[in-house]
Amino acid sequence: MGCALRRLWTAGFALGALCSAGFVQAASSVLIWPIDPVLEADQQASALWLENRGTETANLQIRVFAWSQNGFDEQYQNQRDVIGSPPVAKIEPGQKQLVRLTRTREVPPGQELAYRIIIDEIPSALQVPAPPEGKNTAAAIRFQMRYSVPLFAYGAGLWSKDDATRQRDPKGAGKPQLSWQKVNVAGRNYIEVCNQGAVHARLTDASFKQGGQTRPLVDGLLGYVLPGASMRWPVPDAVSADQPLQVRVNGAPQLESLAPKR
Repeated sequence: MGCALRRLWTAGFALGALCSAGFVQAASSVLIWPIDPVLEADQQASALWLENRGTETANLQIRVFAWSQNGFDEQYQNQRDVIGSPPVAKIEPGQKQLVRLTRTREVPPGQELAYRIIIDEIPSALQVPAPPEGKNTAAAIRFQMRYSVPLFAYGAGLWSKDDATRQRDPKGAGKPQLSWQKVNVAGRNYIEVCNQGAVHARLTDASFKQGGQTRPLVDGLLGYVLPGASMRWPVPDAVSADQPLQVRVNGAPQLESLAPKR
């Protein structure tokens, strides 16, 4: 795949795409929290916790990729600006492991940089069941679980995540600036959302109102739009290009109503 990794393939469970609570426990019984770690401008490191709530030893590989969006697609690249330590963890049942996320360089003032923490479960030879007699050994391969956790790092003068324990300059609160339009590409309809703000937008609970009825686009997470990027998601043909998009941005208590781009 080379240095640039496009659409990191998920064999089991994409944490960042499926969760909205403060922590998540997947089918493999690995609990991960927080699901939205950040590196503030005055922080050199942040913590991510992994807990094994299963009955078998969990062997995990932890990597941190630079995350960008280009051509309406997710892009992941190798980087050394943020290091996850330890890079490999062996967690016994009932035990926890602290992963320290340390940055090795400063973020430019007033900027947000995005990363993805990719945690891969590595099955041991003892955990792979023997194939039934007369069956191909390929059928015995155990599915590998993959977790994807977003990480955002900030330069001086910018912040995004509310934290009652920290003193903030309200002038540094970054907000996404969103616009959207309905587009047709190769016979398929999409909503195209553009973010001209200084920080990312995490979009959930997206819906349209038509004829007095609310038509949800997706349950839970629609996706992310990074600063300066545009992303597309498929929509039914019946969705009108003239109706506002109702969406929750970055977990806000209230839904936002986004008028379509004219």
